[in-house]
Amino acid sequence: MEEEYITALIALHTGLDRQGPGDGEFTHNLLRHLPPLPSRPRIADLGCGSGAGALLLAEHYQSPVLAVDSSAVFIQELRTRAHAAGLDALITSIEGDMGQLDWPQAGIDLLWSEGAAYNLGFERALGLWRPLLAAGGVAVVSELSWFTTEIPAPARTYWQAAYPEMETEAENCDRAIRAGFRVLDTPRLPSEAWWKNYYDPLRSRLATYPKTGLSPVEQTVLRDTEAEMTLFQQFSHCYGYTFYLLQASSP
Repeated sequence: MEEEYITALIALHTGLDRQGPGDGEFTHNLLRHLPPLPSRPRIADLGCGSGAGALLLAEHYQSPVLAVDSSAVFIQELRTRAHAAGLDALITSIEGDMGQLDWPQAGIDLLWSEGAAYNLGFERALGLWRPLLAAGGVAVVSELSWFTTEIPAPARTYWQAAYPEMETEAENCDRAIRAGFRVLDTPRLPSEAWWKNYYDPLRSRLATYPKTGLSPVEQTVLRDTEAEMTLFQQFSHCYGYTFYLLQASSP
């Protein structure tokens, strides 16, 4: 059932620019405020989807990016997009498990991950990825976070079922520290970016979906997607994506 659900979810998102909330201008602003990196930093984008972040990073730094995702569909989309953008030489696309990377330790200067760490659990992901970073290396990891401890019941009930490990920004900062990082900043992705770059295109996609002939799992995916958007419309002041700007602390 879970595999069928993921397959249907991937199909729903295939062809979209983003598989989750994000914004190019917001990203560029984050990059301007990071600590100094080498002139050609070694970069990894983990859980890259079809490559919105990886392509931006490659173009911004003109430096190679290791882009990892478990979906063969999204990896192929990334390769197509990289070729169209003339960035083939800078993008190494890898279909694989971002929780089982056999890369050398201390080989990455900038580790990027948008909306993907939850698949491993935020603290577990940070713990697995921390050894990959060079001394003073930087990780930018976005995580669905509560903005308040006064959480409305409908939002709490929904996310307790969908993502029970979701926590407040303060707790996520503590998790990052336990994983071996220093927290530099915690900017929030504006709610407008959710709509402009993700939910609105997703709604347009939903409008084109057939109304008949869908499997029970496909119907569930569509209902869940609509419910998620409705909830965010009501409670975006209570939760959203926080970008945790982290620097590898000394052992």
